[in-house]
Amino acid sequence: QVQLVESGGGLVQAGDSLRLSCVVSGRTSSSYTMGWFRQAPGKDREFVAVITRDTDYAYYTDSAKGRFTISRDNAKNTMYLQLNSLKPEDTAVYCCAARTASYYSPNWSDYNLWGRGTQVTVSS
Repeated sequence: QVQLVESGGGLVQAGDSLRLSCVVSGRTSSSYTMGWFRQAPGKDREFVAVITRDTDYAYYTDSAKGRFTISRDNAKNTMYLQLNSLKPEDTAVYCCAARTASYYSPNWSDYNLWGRGTQVTVSS
């Protein structure tokens, strides 16, 4: 059974940084295109970033460009999301997701594997 487990969230101040991790177990992470999504209270799930299988192309939502960096280390079966220059509006539960297709998708419904999430709270 494939599982995704996130870690690295926390309470930080505006301008601080965090690095989120998503560990894949049960199958090698190189088998998947993997993404990060977030959901704030009372809001819809939102695409943040994705890194494609095989080519490691990275795509970001506009609000993440220049501040967040997605990466992966398949030797460790782990995907990362480096969050820099955090803002209060980045406060959300961040979930990693995976799909076997090799191409990019910002639609959460295209991902069939999900972690439970890690809370990121940014105070002003």
